[in-house]
Amino acid sequence: LMKRVTISLSNAKVKQYCDVTLDACLHAGFCASVPQPPTITHQSPKDYIIDPRENIIIHCEAKGKPHPSFSWTRNGIHFDVEKDSKVILKPNSGTLVIDISGEKAEAYEGVYQCIARNEHGSALSNNIVIRQSRSPLWSKEKIEPITVQRGMSLVLQCRPPAGLPPPIIFWMDNNFQRLPQNSRVSQALNGDLYFSNVLMDDNRNDYICYARFPHTQTIQQKQPITVNVLDSNPSGERAPTFMQPPGMHSTSMVLKGDALQLECIADGLPTPDISWSKVNGDLPSGRFSFHSFQKTLKITEVTEADGGDYRCLAKNRLGSNHHIITVVVRAAPFWISAPQNLILAPKESGMLTCRADGNPKPTVTWSVNGIPIENSHKDPSRKIENGNIILSDVQTGSSAVYQCNASNEYGYLLGNAFVSILAEPPRVLTPPNHVYSVITNSRALLDCASFGSPLPKITWFKDGQSIVDGDLYIIHKNNTLEINVARPVNSGKYTCIASNSLGNKENHIYLEVKEPTRILRQLGYKVVQRNSMAVFECKVKHDPTLFPSMIWLKDNMELPDDSRFEVGSDSLTIHDVGEDDEGNYTCIRNTTLDQDSASAMLTVVEATPTPPVIMEQPDPPTDLELTDQREHSVQLTWTPGDENNSPIQLFLIQYEDSLHEPGVWVNMTEVSGTSTTAHLELSPYVYYSFRVLALNEVGLSEPSAPSRQYRTNPAQPEVSPSEVEVIGTSPDSMTITWRELTGLESNGPGLQYKVSWRQEDVDQQWTSLTLANVSLYVVTGTPTFTPYEVTVQAVNDYGPGPRPEVVLGYSGEDLPTVAPENVKVSVQNGTVAEVSWDAVPLSTVQGRLNGYKVSYWKMRSLHKQDPEPEKPQELIFHGNETEGLLFGLHPYSQYTLNIRAFNGKGDGPTSSNQIFETPEGVPGPPADLKVQNLNLDSLVVKWVPPVEYNGHLTGYLLKYQPINTTDELGPLKELLLAANETSITLDNLKHSTRYKFYLNAKTIKGSGPTVTEEGVTIMDEVPPAGRMFGSVNSSVEEDHAVISWEYLGPDRNVYVEYVVDNSKEPWKTEFVNGTRTYQIRGLKPGMSYRVRVVAKDHSDATVHSTEELLITVPAMTSKQVDIATQGWFIGLMCAIALLILVLLIVCFIKRNKGGKYPVKEKEDAHQDPEIQPMKEDDGTFGEYSDTEDHKPLKGSRTPSNGTVKKDDSDDSLVDYGEGGDGQFNEDGSFIGQYSGKKEKDTAEGNESSEAPSPVNAMNSFV
Repeated sequence: LMKRVTISLSNAKVKQYCDVTLDACLHAGFCASVPQPPTITHQSPKDYIIDPRENIIIHCEAKGKPHPSFSWTRNGIHFDVEKDSKVILKPNSGTLVIDISGEKAEAYEGVYQCIARNEHGSALSNNIVIRQSRSPLWSKEKIEPITVQRGMSLVLQCRPPAGLPPPIIFWMDNNFQRLPQNSRVSQALNGDLYFSNVLMDDNRNDYICYARFPHTQTIQQKQPITVNVLDSNPSGERAPTFMQPPGMHSTSMVLKGDALQLECIADGLPTPDISWSKVNGDLPSGRFSFHSFQKTLKITEVTEADGGDYRCLAKNRLGSNHHIITVVVRAAPFWISAPQNLILAPKESGMLTCRADGNPKPTVTWSVNGIPIENSHKDPSRKIENGNIILSDVQTGSSAVYQCNASNEYGYLLGNAFVSILAEPPRVLTPPNHVYSVITNSRALLDCASFGSPLPKITWFKDGQSIVDGDLYIIHKNNTLEINVARPVNSGKYTCIASNSLGNKENHIYLEVKEPTRILRQLGYKVVQRNSMAVFECKVKHDPTLFPSMIWLKDNMELPDDSRFEVGSDSLTIHDVGEDDEGNYTCIRNTTLDQDSASAMLTVVEATPTPPVIMEQPDPPTDLELTDQREHSVQLTWTPGDENNSPIQLFLIQYEDSLHEPGVWVNMTEVSGTSTTAHLELSPYVYYSFRVLALNEVGLSEPSAPSRQYRTNPAQPEVSPSEVEVIGTSPDSMTITWRELTGLESNGPGLQYKVSWRQEDVDQQWTSLTLANVSLYVVTGTPTFTPYEVTVQAVNDYGPGPRPEVVLGYSGEDLPTVAPENVKVSVQNGTVAEVSWDAVPLSTVQGRLNGYKVSYWKMRSLHKQDPEPEKPQELIFHGNETEGLLFGLHPYSQYTLNIRAFNGKGDGPTSSNQIFETPEGVPGPPADLKVQNLNLDSLVVKWVPPVEYNGHLTGYLLKYQPINTTDELGPLKELLLAANETSITLDNLKHSTRYKFYLNAKTIKGSGPTVTEEGVTIMDEVPPAGRMFGSVNSSVEEDHAVISWEYLGPDRNVYVEYVVDNSKEPWKTEFVNGTRTYQIRGLKPGMSYRVRVVAKDHSDATVHSTEELLITVPAMTSKQVDIATQGWFIGLMCAIALLILVLLIVCFIKRNKGGKYPVKEKEDAHQDPEIQPMKEDDGTFGEYSDTEDHKPLKGSRTPSNGTVKKDDSDDSLVDYGEGGDGQFNEDGSFIGQYSGKKEKDTAEGNESSEAPSPVNAMNSFV
């Protein structure tokens, strides 16, 4: 059960449980046997309009213990469901299902009411009025054409048949298109069509009014109306007059909470504009809107304040006219305080209230189990006062359900509230041993939901100590315990106890206070170059029991799905940064209890950025001037200095008081960086000089030159000395201290302090003394620890300061004179004892009792004689405590104890010593446990007896078991040893095996703490389990490599092995000889080797190995000769170049003689037919021809007729029968011409289209 339940009330005699309390108890499985009167949980609405084509379902559901039975009334008479075969009552429910097939629904119209009853009472539903929806036909009528002159006003009446519910009205033409409406032509709230003035375009014969009945989804059509507009005698322009409502004033009534619609339609030429206002007020903000081209004002959720006069104004260029609508707000009954369920124990008292309001004021009546209370049986424990039912001294068996009915002419309210008489012991509903976890310094709420009758009282405990409502803890009315600021010391076990006269119930709750999750360092602003890498770190400190997750966001969105973004365990790395990566990056570290976040901005710049703009501190302001000089204020103006490429953020104004603190400049105020003036409030008796500093992003400027000096006149002090304290320094004196006024606060010369004092609650005059240049005064001759009233007032040459506040203090304390008596010690166990004493009389304390000091010390051990008694320990009990527990005692020891009272002065006399002894306890751990290997299968276990016997040792318990190489434990063996033994030899153990030993000392109270040790039988030790090698590093030279590693095992039997990479040769092995570094020599240059470090056992088998390391030896460098610098090479190159030159000359001569090359001849004989000769006019190549020159490119959409078809996504309303003549209503709804099929694109062929369907057109309005 996780939901919190409120069950406690302030009035002990009147207990009102909300229904959820008993429900929660039932759902939790604690209250299966608790009776409950019926409660209606679901019912049909009061006004229920049914569809005559569907079965009638009237809902009625209820709960109770036992489950209630159901019955119905119809029109106030019992409705016998069993006699009507068409009516079915659902099983375990009160819901009626009426089958109207073959019947008329009218036969079942009426007023229905459901009654749910069990042996504890009867609950009633609302009166549910069942009415059949109706959509009557339009009466047959012949409508004569209407003739009107142009410019005149006109009203076309709709007057639809009355339906249930009323129909929705709209006007259309013969093509089922909405008739256009605007500020000139609009539909009124009653459905009529109003023309403020008629145009020639209004001449038509198809004005058709349609009525849609929503329940039956049917539409009725009025006969078309013909309007003939004549232009023979047109109307001239005229000022507005009102067509609807007529006249100058009308009234409208609306119910509170409903929507109010006010309408004004005006005639006039030109068409008038309509505006609205409320007389003597404003239209309700956020709840009003205009419709029908400003002709309708709508106000939602009407309140009483919406009543009054509303003015609609019609205006055109020839004049204006207005109409006043008086709105009267009435109200159906509404609850102020609905009756609540009441659970009482026998002999208790309670009250049922029923408060409702409305306009007019509703009438309130009470019923009991559905019977008017005046007709019910007389109950001496019940009476009615001021509309409330008072119950007193209730008896078992008087449970009932009460009904409150509040009604007026606009409606009614019916509320059920049961009174259940229960005698139940307490039950705690909060789950037992529930653990609450909170973060340090946050609020902790511990629940203790309970149920019982009488109402249980809840008591809280922590670690056995009672919790009271105060500064540290707050106990709420629902018994939830609140710790406003939870700290680790608040962790622990809490207990809540629910108790009443029938018993107690205890529940334990645990609180864990966790450390908060904190990001250690903010991410910081980053500027990185394009194509480089950006790294954001997000390291976190958190509670070790919480495991924070990490979420990264970019501009408050998820990171892009890009492999360049690498999220580490506590970092974000962005590789190959680009401009798109700029933005704000946020790291969020979440735990189940809290979270922390940090953000940073990433800016990407070019790899070679332009030189940055150099920003510097601003120059100091100049030209300081004092204006508007007054007694206690002045105006300071100045001229700003140069900003130096960084805008000025603010100006700091400082002052110097050369009278009291010359040379000291004090910050006075700050103004924005756009201001050049400041209004300064001044103190009296100060010699002011001012200066101004400017601040930009770089820092503060140098101060400006000081202004001229401005002196203010002296005045009397305006403040009193602060921090006034009264300290009792000795039994016959007290010291009065205060903080002196500063020179700025003195307001004038001759500052002194008037110190006054007198005893509190004694008819005595004040004793006063005036002092100067001091901050304390000692009053002598005072009685011991007596309350005094003290004041300290500032006075100067111009008069006294304000009247000071009275401070209460005490004269000095003296030592207490009496020791506590009747000291008793009750030993609880070997380590805890309870001590109690009688409180000392307060008259002997001679001060404020701070508490008691309990001194106790160990005299000796009962087992052996201690060399000397221990140093006394002191335990302080604050306030009026007279008992407590002594923890940490040594078992089997003799202690001495005494007690003394203490106050602020010191300790009083000590009580007589009390001697007590503690019983035996478990011994301490054996000291210095050692295991020695004797031979292959034996071990010797040795130990030293415990330091603390805590009684008589009865022996030792030794346990041991083998451990295999995977740290798994073998079977455990036990040995009981005598108390005088300190060693034992264990034979027949397994060789080369590690054993774990456990040893306890024992007394008659049991075994003490266990000490453990491990040992190994002699032989080569088993290789350590787990990974022994750490990191491996290498450095390579031309002929050797140096290998270094980390190793956690024994240094013997460690080897370095290496082999040429990709060869089948065996590994070469070299012994390491107990070192962590080894040099491999004789490696071949330019070769790659695989290297590893291994550890072997005595049988030369490898037990641990590092991962293989691939190293490459660099090739040997040699002094090579540069061939390009050799003479023979240069000569050879010159000879080759000369030969090539000769061949070129011969070819050139041969060509000029007209010789043909064989290749040229072939080209002349076999010309390519696709190669066209060059044009002679411009030398360009001829056009390339192809057989598919005129084929469209692949993917082209050009049709054969040369027209370009629209793209498929270019939709048109015409394609769907919704374009062209389609109209849009004012609210955006579309009324178009509907057809049976969508027209196909002309490029796809001409298909015949169906005629428009009137059924489809009508369905668009259903």
